[in-house]
Amino acid sequence: MIKKLLFPSKPDSAGASALLLLARIAFGLLFMSHGIQKWMMFQDLSATFPDPLGIGSYLSLLLAIFGEMACSIAFIGGILYRLAMIPMIFTMCIAFFVVHGGDAMAATPGKEMALIYLIVFVLMYIAGPGKFSVDHWIGRFLDKSKPKR
Repeated sequence: MIKKLLFPSKPDSAGASALLLLARIAFGLLFMSHGIQKWMMFQDLSATFPDPLGIGSYLSLLLAIFGEMACSIAFIGGILYRLAMIPMIFTMCIAFFVVHGGDAMAATPGKEMALIYLIVFVLMYIAGPGKFSVDHWIGRFLDKSKPKR
């Protein structure tokens, strides 16, 4: 038991997949809360939201809300997992490198938080969703439906 805990031989085990699920739930809900805040304050933010891509504050805010809410839901469920993570990673890259790019790390909690989310999302993108995800179940179904040669 302790050997398996300290030296897992299968990174795709049920235990590793359970940890990935817990991380998806925790970080997905936390990230979604930022999108919910933006959505609730949409009227106030739509005129003043940062526009780092030059597409207008209104559209920038809509894209941020999409990345933080809709993509978080897909991230949590492991539905089109890696595709859903692209806007999440992009949003955090823009927040860290552009919006808070000139800010000092210690003086700006937004910059530090963007970096934390960015690191977690890149690592989770690489790790994949694990066995406890819709994508895994779809993959198993598609493997079973292939004609055998």
